[in-house]
Amino acid sequence: MHRTSTISQHDWSLHRKGQTDQERHKQKIREAIKKNLADIVSEESIILSDGKKIVKVPIRSLEEYRFRFDPGRQQHAGQGNGDSQVGDILATDPRPGRGKRGQAGEEPGVDYYEAEVTLDELAAMIFEDLGLPFLEEKKMAEMETETVRFTDVRKVGPLANLDKKRTILENLKRNAAKGDPSFHDLKNDDLRFKVWEPTVRYQSNAVVIAMMDVSGSMGEFEKYIARSFYFWMVRFLRTKYNNVKIVFISHHTEAKEVTEEEFFTHGESGGTQVSSAYELALRLIKERYNPDDWNIYPFHFSDGDNLPWDNERCVGLVRKLMEICNIFGYGEIREGHYRSQSTLMSAFAKIEDEKFIAVTISDKAEVYPALRRFFATRDAVPTLP
Repeated sequence: MHRTSTISQHDWSLHRKGQTDQERHKQKIREAIKKNLADIVSEESIILSDGKKIVKVPIRSLEEYRFRFDPGRQQHAGQGNGDSQVGDILATDPRPGRGKRGQAGEEPGVDYYEAEVTLDELAAMIFEDLGLPFLEEKKMAEMETETVRFTDVRKVGPLANLDKKRTILENLKRNAAKGDPSFHDLKNDDLRFKVWEPTVRYQSNAVVIAMMDVSGSMGEFEKYIARSFYFWMVRFLRTKYNNVKIVFISHHTEAKEVTEEEFFTHGESGGTQVSSAYELALRLIKERYNPDDWNIYPFHFSDGDNLPWDNERCVGLVRKLMEICNIFGYGEIREGHYRSQSTLMSAFAKIEDEKFIAVTISDKAEVYPALRRFFATRDAVPTLP
């Protein structure tokens, strides 16, 4: 005796209406976050977090989903006097209250929804279409990236994986064999379920060398911008790639390799000799990261205040780095738009190579475009707006 199942004649989606609404709301959250990424990326409360906890992202264009009775909407319904034309304004909603400076407002304000997301989820949204540029095949391939792929169709499985199209086809084939090619009398033997399996793909090894100027000329704004960029860079690399190596270098007149915690928390003082960082990067590459086996990505952030006689040496060292590296990224931080270009950036203007990418940042909102410029995987590197 065959066990039989019945199916409603209504739309199948009605059985998952709550889940569908929730998924739609999550999609709206994603869209709202993407529209405000430039502000979110530079949000101080996120940058100063421990990198693990869930963060709240304010979204002023979105309210929390719920059933709502709104008598105000009903008041807008009615019958016109017969003289109105298409496009005439019949009524307007009351605007949110705005108090004058020094005075209390009379109207209610606008509530906004605070979306709770993990930093890894936020990083995935920020960098979903980006990656390590000019990634090449090397002799060793140990860096893992995890992907999910469709592998099979089976007769048993969780209801969430039900393949409706194949289930209907199986039912039609069974009924057609009996002379009635229509969808009815659904049985367990008709059910088909998709099977998804995670797979690990090995890519060529990559090492990212993060260099930061911590000299006395780097003020609070400059250090915050540099740490903001590197904060998201680290989140991006660890979200999208497994086992990618990150080396941290801090420098003033001397450079030294530091731990990740020291890189993001310790401050220094003194003068600036940028070439010391590039020399250390070259030494570490020679000792640990053979270019035949590794994709190498050095990045450097500074305010550009360097010893004048050191600038030409920096140009020569950067050219040596580009001979063995995939790209070289330089970010110069200049608070406000009034400051002129530094002598170091002027010296770097002599370098004509698509793998040398330089940006200037004078506002928090420019951190996100800089991230996108550095980590574009296309052949043509996008320009900053």
